Amino acid sequence: MRKRSKFVSVIDDDESIREALPDLLRSFGLSVEAFPSAEAFLGSQALETSDGIILDVAMPGMTGPELQRELRRRNLRFPIIFVTAFADEMVRARLISDGAVGCLFKPFSDDELQNALRLASLVI
Repeated sequence: MRKRSKFVSVIDDDESIREALPDLLRSFGLSVEAFPSAEAFLGSQALETSDGIILDVAMPGMTGPELQRELRRRNLRFPIIFVTAFADEMVRARLISDGAVGCLFKPFSDDELQNALRLASLVI
């Protein structure tokens, strides 16, 4: 019997990330859906089916950290891997102390992503 592949939601306002990252994640054996905003994710079925989230920090509207707090408020616990174009170690430390599995600085390598996915128990 085959196990269901893990389902990951990618939430990023950058269209190029929403197009490229899902292909890479699929090459790791994951199922993926991409969303242009936190609000789009919150209004989707993926809210109930995601095994993990890859989440941009800075987005128009609700930011990544605000979504993280909203999910916690709703008692929804997903492994969250943040991605950001701003390489700030203090921000990374705060996000991880608030419960994120990791925070990758764009551009990140395939290996960095795969290691974060392992920490989140999304790939072996």
